[in-house]
Amino acid sequence: MSKINVRSFSNENEDGAPDIVGVSTFSATSYFVPTRGTTAQRPSDHVEVGSLRYNYDIKNLEYYRGDTIGWSSFELVNPDLGGGTGSNTGLGTRALFTGSGSPGSNADINQVTISTLGNSMDFGGDLAAGRIWGGGTGNRTRAIVINGYNQDNTIQFGHFSIGNNFTDFGNSTVGRHQGGSLNNQIRGMFLGGGTSSRTNIMDYITMSQTGNAQDFGDLSSVAMFASGLSSSTRGLIAGGFRDPSGGNPHNTIDFITITTTGNAQDFGDLTVIKAYMGTATSATRGVFAGGQSPNDSNPTNVIDYVTIASAGNAQDFGDLNAPMGNQDIGVASDCIRGLFSRGYHNGGGGETNVIEFITIATTGNGQDFGDCNGAGTSGGMAMSNGHGGL
Repeated sequence: MSKINVRSFSNENEDGAPDIVGVSTFSATSYFVPTRGTTAQRPSDHVEVGSLRYNYDIKNLEYYRGDTIGWSSFELVNPDLGGGTGSNTGLGTRALFTGSGSPGSNADINQVTISTLGNSMDFGGDLAAGRIWGGGTGNRTRAIVINGYNQDNTIQFGHFSIGNNFTDFGNSTVGRHQGGSLNNQIRGMFLGGGTSSRTNIMDYITMSQTGNAQDFGDLSSVAMFASGLSSSTRGLIAGGFRDPSGGNPHNTIDFITITTTGNAQDFGDLTVIKAYMGTATSATRGVFAGGQSPNDSNPTNVIDYVTIASAGNAQDFGDLNAPMGNQDIGVASDCIRGLFSRGYHNGGGGETNVIEFITIATTGNGQDFGDCNGAGTSGGMAMSNGHGGL
């Protein structure tokens, strides 16, 4: 076996690393340092597939795929976090609550372990920019926030398993706020909301990559403050303000097949008209909780549920402990337990930091889970890495 003891070495032109041909083994009790740089410094010419580097911006290793994606980061998975269905039914699944408050002012991220009652803890990182009235989504490793107040069109992402700051993902097809969101393991979707007026546009992204969103199709009508949830195949979008301008919320439920682009179709109706709802899902059941009904001055405590695979009207599940409107938008659940957080308890005020929970398979009223760090607030985003859509 050959051995070379040197501090550093380069290619013959001294402008890069040499090629090491054959099977090479690096062994030591110290460490190996790959090349490093920012996203803007990524090599693009004559890059070998499988090349490895550390990206300062996303604080993660990345590799070169050699396709249209180019550089892609390694997904960071904490073995203590659950996620998914089957034998991995969400034990230890993490939920994140972020944003809210005055427009653009709050970049804080709070975390809870869904299976464990208690108050939230600081995540350890922040959003790339403060956000209110955006959408939250994610797969088992990535947490994603899209859009926000004043028709923002940015998408940012972080990792559930580590408390780093979020960073840029890409842009949506239009700038908007107050839209719904849902996802399966592959696709994240953002639905309706407000541009210069209310819109029915649906966008989608492939969450394991980065890049701009693409057009999916249209909702059955314009919709602001509608709420989304999903199984692994079907997405539902319910409630919201469906008139082009003004008016009360509606009780409409639309559905889509997540893997197939196209327009939404009618699923059924909620038990009451409402908007700003929190959502939770197992692999088969979807839950819509709280919201505003019939207008901004009247939060509700009503909880509805549907069987996602079977079109039809929602049924009564139970009630939250207190009315909760303008909640964190996005699915905060594992396959067993659903969480509903923050918002306000009375018309246009009375903001709360309360988190309530339900057991998704068992109808009944909400119960106290704990409190979300900081002052009570509204208009934030929620996401989790083990709900029924995964």
